[in-house]
Amino acid sequence: MPISPRQVYTQLRKLDQVDVATSALYRELAQDILANPEVSLAMRQAISDRLLRANNRLGMQATVDEDSY
Repeated sequence: MPISPRQVYTQLRKLDQVDVATSALYRELAQDILANPEVSLAMRQAISDRLLRANNRLGMQATVDEDSY
């Protein structure tokens, strides 16, 4: 059963609360939605923005000193 764009959008809020495998699944689902031209542009932009913020947070948490993300 396909997941709705709204569900993906909601799941992205929980990325820092789930295990690594679940987080990866949520990110993959988000990428699938972003690649789907049948999803409204507004929803794809909202998902993209939320995914970008989550990736930035992860980058800030995962790196120390001169490491790169």
